[in-house]
Amino acid sequence: MEMMYAALLLHKAGKEVNEENMKKVLEAAGANADIGRIKAVVSSLEGANIDEIIEKAATATATPAAAQAPAQATEKKEEKKEEKKSEEEAAAGLAGLFG
Repeated sequence: MEMMYAALLLHKAGKEVNEENMKKVLEAAGANADIGRIKAVVSSLEGANIDEIIEKAATATATPAAAQAPAQATEKKEEKKEEKKSEEEAAAGLAGLFG
């Protein structure tokens, strides 16, 4: 994960995402600067539009949260109905004890 953070930091700073810069960022952060992993990340990002990737990721993470809110509201309504029913059942049971 630190490799991706380093790449994002370089991109945000307007620096080229290359092996040398990645190694410097990772070493400055005190992270393991494994050259093999650095090469893999740099080659996988070659030609990629990082801004577009970030935008897609933000949209993908926002969508499930927005869809989840109505579902939670429905669950709360169902819980209230169940609570009301159990209160009514309890009252009916007590009425039976006292005739």
